[in-house]
Amino acid sequence: MPNLLCAHVPYPMLVTNLDQVLAKRLNPEVFLPGEVLDSLIPEELQSVAEALAAEGLRCTIHAPFMDLNPGSVEPLIREATLRRFQQVLDAAAILKPAVVVMHPGYDHWRYGEQQDQWLRHAIATFGLVLARAEEIGCTVAVENIFEEEPATLKALLEAVDHPRFRHCFDVGHWNLFGTVSLEEWFTELGGYIAEVHVHDNYGRRDDHAPIGEGNIDFGHYFSLLRQYAPDAVYTIEAHCREALERALTALDPYLR
Repeated sequence: MPNLLCAHVPYPMLVTNLDQVLAKRLNPEVFLPGEVLDSLIPEELQSVAEALAAEGLRCTIHAPFMDLNPGSVEPLIREATLRRFQQVLDAAAILKPAVVVMHPGYDHWRYGEQQDQWLRHAIATFGLVLARAEEIGCTVAVENIFEEEPATLKALLEAVDHPRFRHCFDVGHWNLFGTVSLEEWFTELGGYIAEVHVHDNYGRRDDHAPIGEGNIDFGHYFSLLRQYAPDAVYTIEAHCREALERALTALDPYLR
């Protein structure tokens, strides 16, 4: 059984459908894009936090990611990224999430021989993020996106070397971009996994389909999770209510 089972929900949708979320006892992964962060009302967020707590529900947070990069070689991009991350942590101070998921922003096609520069900047950015995460009491997890193999994320995790800095393994992204086996990924990063994003695809596009509606071997996947990260948060990333219902049904046998 996972430590926590969540469903990905954009913040505006969470507010609009809060009664349904509470009735279904869904632990939300609250997605906070930049435009939401700029107009966020702390009192409204506090009301959401209190409603979840009253029902014994917890949450995680997914930080904004579009065009952001904590290790960018461009100082203005790093500045914008850190500002967004600090806004997310302001929200986290109210919501008290178990995990905050952030994208690393790296891909070798853009950075090539500049990996060391990216890593140096990312270490500095996440050092500032983790100082606040420590105060709040949440874990920060970096998600694999375009990573073909785990070396870059492992280098970042090892260099930062903080107990609240962990990995969010997205198996759908691995199926799209990974060039190594699940066993190799888990051997390298399994001990760092604090959260997983659970969705399926056929390796051609990021469908965010329920498990069983693509070609990922989830029997093997969940056996590795039980071995390497038995306490990880499971998050379903469905893009509509119908897909969420199918995803919950398909996941149920693996939770027993």
